[in-house]
Amino acid sequence: MLVFVREIGESLVIGDDIVIKLVDVKRGVVRLGVDAPRHVDVHRSEIYRRIQAHRGEEEGAPADCTQKRVLR
Repeated sequence: MLVFVREIGESLVIGDDIVIKLVDVKRGVVRLGVDAPRHVDVHRSEIYRRIQAHRGEEEGAPADCTQKRVLR
């Protein structure tokens, strides 16, 4: 794992078109801003895991299954 030290207002650049900016730090909570192209999905890890689990359920579902679950 690569670890960076950043101050408020400083950024990281990933590739040519993704920028992650440290917006704020208060009482141990870090706020990040992500600027990425629309075709790049950006999710919190817990949401990403739900999406992956939901996709796995869809792949295992019968072909005639028309009901979809809503992620909460």
